[in-house]
Amino acid sequence: MRVQLGLMALLAVLALVAPVPAAAEGGPAWEACVRLTSTPDERVQACSTVIDSKSEVGRRLAGAYCNRGHGLTEKRELDAALSDLDEALRLDPNYACAYNNRGRVYSFKRDYDRAIAEYDQAIKLDPSMAVAYSNRGESRYNKGDIDGALADFDAAITHDPSYAMAYANRGYVYARKHDTAHALADYTMRIKLAPDLLAYIDRGNVYRDSEQLDRAAADYGEAIRLAPTDARGWRNRGMIRLYLGDNKGGLADYDKALQYDPADVFSWNNRGQARMRLGDTKGAIADFRKALELKPGLQTAQDSLRKLGAL
Repeated sequence: MRVQLGLMALLAVLALVAPVPAAAEGGPAWEACVRLTSTPDERVQACSTVIDSKSEVGRRLAGAYCNRGHGLTEKRELDAALSDLDEALRLDPNYACAYNNRGRVYSFKRDYDRAIAEYDQAIKLDPSMAVAYSNRGESRYNKGDIDGALADFDAAITHDPSYAMAYANRGYVYARKHDTAHALADYTMRIKLAPDLLAYIDRGNVYRDSEQLDRAAADYGEAIRLAPTDARGWRNRGMIRLYLGDNKGGLADYDKALQYDPADVFSWNNRGQARMRLGDTKGAIADFRKALELKPGLQTAQDSLRKLGAL
């Protein structure tokens, strides 16, 4: 039974918001521009207000451009982000964080060599910048340099042992190498530092792939508890329940998954499997047909419909 596995935000490392000198007279716009918890839209709007006010100069003005570039990057407005980061570096050529954020833009553009060069410069200017090591590790991984990626994630953790995303990224690489023990150790540390939906799903995936299904189900259950309206926890636990023969439980989980993400083809296919096992032929046929509507040619759905005499 094929299931959706796209549950890890593949090495998605947030660029560091550029540190700039604080000042009491900065005002609400300045605070929102540099605040770590600002959303991309909030950051872009606030930093634009700062820039347009012409109230800042030097490193602080560079910081406003750098942070707006960060927000634009997260919104995937990459050319606009690159323009802002270029301006930040024109204003302050030794601004390590602007190089880091510019590397992030090139990474999204899949120009990994250019991204690595930007991260190299950021690290040269600030050898303790953990996020630059982690981001460089991402680009190295995407180029197929697994050892280089692991070395960078090691360095990120050495410089900032509380940097949860570096553990997540290193755990991901270990999981791809089928190094279950190290992957679980890194994901467990990530959960300790930042217990969110993806942290539990990532560790659950390792438990699933190493056939520790009860532990996988428990982690997906934690993901559901933390984010009950996100389909990913439900459909992953549903998959485990089907593996364990709990067809009613699997059906219930896929009902929830489809409530929150009705466009997921594999949830329709897998709910059809649950219904077929429970003897609900009409419901199974409807689900398999919906799966084929979303993904024509899906082999498992076609085979199931033939088995049911509906194709």
